[in-house]
Amino acid sequence: MKLLRYILPLWFTLSVQAAGLPPGIMVMDGRPAPALRLDNIDGESWDISSRRGHWLFVHFWASWCGPCRREMPTIQKLMDALPDERLEIVLVNTAETEDQVFSFLGIVAPDAVPLMDTDGLVTESWQPRGLPATFLVDPEGRIRYLVLGGREWNTPPYLEFLRRIIKP
Repeated sequence: MKLLRYILPLWFTLSVQAAGLPPGIMVMDGRPAPALRLDNIDGESWDISSRRGHWLFVHFWASWCGPCRREMPTIQKLMDALPDERLEIVLVNTAETEDQVFSFLGIVAPDAVPLMDTDGLVTESWQPRGLPATFLVDPEGRIRYLVLGGREWNTPPYLEFLRRIIKP
């Protein structure tokens, strides 16, 4: 039993490397993405069910979260590097006020228009197991990858991975 504790993580790490995935990206089982219907900070409604046909980068974050604060500028750069409509970057702020979100994003990601999960219930339904967390949802609405913790999304391994999965 002790041996399994060491073998399983090693097997997982080697299988991820063999699949050509950057560090921290976990392959998921393809279950349907939970409902996600929220207003953005500008008061416009957004619904995941109307976004079929291209990949979604669904990112849960909060301004009080240290790793989120460090990661957000790289997401801004990711938005600049991949303006393609085949990958929609969806930022879901978890349980903060518009003032808190606006003050933070105005400095680090001025082009971001986050969805506002003011009561945290949508975040809870996705069960991210901490912040930040990113779910990559395929064009059919299924969760294919999960990324826990902050990443440098604008670096070559992550950009190449994202370009590869959104390629038609």
